[in-house]
Amino acid sequence: MSAGKRSRFRRAAILVLLTIMALLIGRLTGINNPGTEINSDNRGAIQQQTGSYLSASVAFQEQLQEVMVEGSGTVVKVLPDDTKGSRHQRFIVKIADGQTLLIAHNIDIAPRIPNIARGDSISFRGSYVYNDRGGIVHWTHRDPNGTHPSGWLSHNGRKFQ
Repeated sequence: MSAGKRSRFRRAAILVLLTIMALLIGRLTGINNPGTEINSDNRGAIQQQTGSYLSASVAFQEQLQEVMVEGSGTVVKVLPDDTKGSRHQRFIVKIADGQTLLIAHNIDIAPRIPNIARGDSISFRGSYVYNDRGGIVHWTHRDPNGTHPSGWLSHNGRKFQ
């Protein structure tokens, strides 16, 4: 078996294991909320059925797109708002393994996080988009149409969604 095939096989095996673990956790905890589907561009049609969310580290390693992730980290840089189209509050978070994520929080739908600063702890749930710098987490808010899993940000004991 070539190195490329072994690598693809390992990735597929990891995704299968993660799916099985998520299903078991869901059964043990009674969680049965549908998550988001990983499409064929993102390593197969695996559906998160349990409400358990991937870590951003796994999503980054697997180069996934539009999969719900949950985690926490430390703000390393606060960026200017993105004001093109929907307005987004933006900042970079470093998670435990050293990976960085751009958080793009839609402030046309959810409240702005006041006084966020470098060194602050933050927890998040949102939709992950892979890029070679660590990825972007967006959809950190409720879905006004009720068709997308809701995300959130938690800062200083307050949830923003």
